[in-house]
Amino acid sequence: MSGHGHPDLPVVIVGGLHADARRAAVARLLADVPGSVVLHHDLATAAAGTVVRTVRDATGVLSAGEAPLVNDCACCALREDLVPELERLARAGGTPLAVVELWDSVEPKAMAEVVTAGGFTVTGVITAVDPALVLPYLGNGDDLAEGGLAAAATDQRTVADTFARQLEYAPVLALADSPEADDEDRELLAQLHPTARRVPIGHGDPAGSSPLARAARAGFDVEAAAAAQHPACALLPAEADAHGVATLVWHSRRPFHPERLYAALEDLTCAAARSRGRFWLADKADTLLHWDAAGGALCVESAGPWLASLPDAAWEMVPPVRRAAAALDWHPEHGDRCQHLVFTSPGLDRDGLERLLESCLLTDAEYAAGRAAWERLPSAFDTLLEV
Repeated sequence: MSGHGHPDLPVVIVGGLHADARRAAVARLLADVPGSVVLHHDLATAAAGTVVRTVRDATGVLSAGEAPLVNDCACCALREDLVPELERLARAGGTPLAVVELWDSVEPKAMAEVVTAGGFTVTGVITAVDPALVLPYLGNGDDLAEGGLAAAATDQRTVADTFARQLEYAPVLALADSPEADDEDRELLAQLHPTARRVPIGHGDPAGSSPLARAARAGFDVEAAAAAQHPACALLPAEADAHGVATLVWHSRRPFHPERLYAALEDLTCAAARSRGRFWLADKADTLLHWDAAGGALCVESAGPWLASLPDAAWEMVPPVRRAAAALDWHPEHGDRCQHLVFTSPGLDRDGLERLLESCLLTDAEYAAGRAAWERLPSAFDTLLEV
């Protein structure tokens, strides 16, 4: 594997569970960037032990082959096979753009990191979206396996959480022209990922200057993209309210009572189509907890320590973006410990949600009792965190 880079072969990653929109976006890039080539690994047959790789251009399939499964894992097979295929293309020369079209449930983050580690420059990561399908997919708590979309026999992901990650990682969203989509659908998309460039897949421009072709080569920073998803410094959506869709950004400088929060989890999870952020439990003062909910299911996990709980010497080991995020949030007593949760949904009951969240915090009396007392509170989250 060469570490010298392949400046002559820019790579754009196009993914998404909305397969029709994804195929339309890829076809648009093939038409708009003459000579571009698409690599696709089809994982639909992974359960039977094979991954089918095709390489094609605007005229049709150039080559097809099977990539062997690695440790029974289709995504691992994709990882092992993708970089050598890109290297072959780079050596052959003359390809202005390599389009990596991800199979339905493959997430772009892992693949962008694999391609970058392989010495290639990822110039764009695009998730293709049909705006009319955003709410149905975000609300779909089914396991991927039920829809034949699992990437491995052990794949535990759901449609909703996979779609949310595909959507939120990509700096560019390619939008299908969907007659069914209304203002509420478009507003939901805008609030879920306000910083994304939303580019219509639209109609061709053989001169290669269509908005999608430009977005595919606009540049991509794999480290910044990872930081933007990390619970400690995530770029979370801002307050918004339009077209029947609202986003509530909720902050507090007081820890949650573990039992009261635990009792409210189901209501909080179902209050919005999508919610995420970081939170602080009174009995776990050193642990930054990650909140990630979609499709009526909540994933709570430890994201490591709050910076306030680290010795000064350890700060040098922390990425600058993380230190900067903590500094913005710093409190003289609690440091970077805080509640920062964001809920986005059509028909959001903002007032009811705020009341419910506030009711889960320590009361004045509990708060005044101090940290030693907080640590003795019942640990309601241990089973959820598999401590």
